[in-house]
Amino acid sequence: MRRPALAGVAAVAALLLTGCVQMPDSGPVTESHSDTRVSAGSGVYINPRPPQQGASTTDIVRGFLAAMQATPIQTKTAREFLSDEAAASWDPQQQTVTYAVPPTPRETQDGVAVTLDEPDRLDSRGAWQGELPVGQRTIRFPMVLVDGEWRIDAAPNALIVPEGWFEDNYQPVSLYFFDPTASILAPEPVYVPRGQTLASTLTRSLLLGPGDGMDRVIQSFIPSGLKIAVGVAVSDDGIANISLTGDAGTLTSDAVGLMMAQFAWTLRQDPSVTGIKVSIDGEPLPLPGGMSSYRIDGGAEYDPAGFRASPLLYGLRDGVLASATTGALTAVSGPMGTDALGLRSVGVDVDATTAAGVTDDGRSVIEAPVSSSDDGRPRTVFNGTDLLAPRWDFADRMWLVDQTADGAEVSWVRDGRSATVDVPGVTGEQVRAFLVSRDGTRFVAVVRRPSGDSLMISRIAHSRSGRVLWATSARRISTDSDTQLPVRAIAWRTSSSIALLNPFTTATSQVRSASVDGSPAGSDTPAATVQGRLRYLAGSPVLDERLFGITSGSLIDLTSPDHRSVPLSDGVDAVTYAG
Repeated sequence: MRRPALAGVAAVAALLLTGCVQMPDSGPVTESHSDTRVSAGSGVYINPRPPQQGASTTDIVRGFLAAMQATPIQTKTAREFLSDEAAASWDPQQQTVTYAVPPTPRETQDGVAVTLDEPDRLDSRGAWQGELPVGQRTIRFPMVLVDGEWRIDAAPNALIVPEGWFEDNYQPVSLYFFDPTASILAPEPVYVPRGQTLASTLTRSLLLGPGDGMDRVIQSFIPSGLKIAVGVAVSDDGIANISLTGDAGTLTSDAVGLMMAQFAWTLRQDPSVTGIKVSIDGEPLPLPGGMSSYRIDGGAEYDPAGFRASPLLYGLRDGVLASATTGALTAVSGPMGTDALGLRSVGVDVDATTAAGVTDDGRSVIEAPVSSSDDGRPRTVFNGTDLLAPRWDFADRMWLVDQTADGAEVSWVRDGRSATVDVPGVTGEQVRAFLVSRDGTRFVAVVRRPSGDSLMISRIAHSRSGRVLWATSARRISTDSDTQLPVRAIAWRTSSSIALLNPFTTATSQVRSASVDGSPAGSDTPAATVQGRLRYLAGSPVLDERLFGITSGSLIDLTSPDHRSVPLSDGVDAVTYAG
């Protein structure tokens, strides 16, 4: 998950013998169908050695750790290092633990112990759980003699592998669940094995549900009593046939439609899938509208980036609200586009019907229609001390952070009502910038601390009617490189990733990435150094919309390889996307 320690990986690989491929018989959310399908990461076949006659206790533990690195992924060989009782109870699907440097087994009074270096944990779905606490980093293996040979008599229920091997053999994807109002999908990043069985692994992970602690944050419409019967078979014309077993309860047509939207958004990450069919205990599931299969692009109305969200850029030009697709912003027709209201920052709701601006003194938020076709005049909807630029979610809630003398105060405003939300880890702190996901389930903030700026994320809980209930304690998000540079600005890059702006030198800036699950971003999105002093970022969760860095007179297209520059109209400031 961090950059792989190549020397350490090579040392572990030297313990293995490469030979005939053995296909997986178990392991974390993985399945193989023939003896020619392998994990597609490194392209290396690794067939680990079974226990050797006369091996010492430390050799057995070392061999057990090496055997978990079989490629294709399988745990049959690893079980051979266990006693019969331990092999029967060992369940490596419960979690995955990665480590930075191969551990050295050492003998103890009651067996063998290893201490893992910088271990990170993922749950049974492959969801990132962060670093193991220091007190859990030493694993003790009791040993027993079986027919005169040493075997491990108990092993933790986990796949324990080097982080470099994990990076080669697993890939980041998202599982899709609904917000509590069943109005919009929310992505949940997980890691699944690479290879040609992606539809199966995605389906298995989706069936495990949202995970612990997500009640009132997200929900699934796939009945919890269902399990996958066999691997998902994808036909030549791209139809994924999902065979489920178990108790589905009573499924209404509305519930089936929501369930199929979850399958479609999740399985569309497999490029071989074009449609989906589902059967439960051998009976085909009736699909909405009597269709024979559900299209993989179905459920567009639940897009987590916002259905029919505005693709335009918005900003202030000579003090009035303006919009455009590039740098030539022109005034909108609504009240904020005709009257200069003395604003220093603006935010526009997801479908671009309403705009809000913070006054120059930072003490008030003014709201007005974007278009002259909508009735309404500018009105003050919130008063504070030193307000950051507004953010919006899909439910037309405007989110605000007020930097008071006692630290940050988080609030939301809708339909003339406002409420304060306690966000532990953010409330009361010094906040430089913040974001709210369009699906309304995530709150992200840059918090200033003496040790440096920290990117923090909290989950937002709602009632079934959409009322904001609480926010979880914010946790720190890792980024793709270790740096003590201040974070000047943040912006959405996708629905599950964030771009961060760091001032690098007086003439250059650095743009990095972070995943909303808190895991290290990996090497797919390395930090980029940009010529010019960027002031802030404009980004959108929509995949094909550009990420811009804004200088005093231009937009820098950070999505293009050459970082081409687009001139900004004179007098333009506070450029942002909707949301």
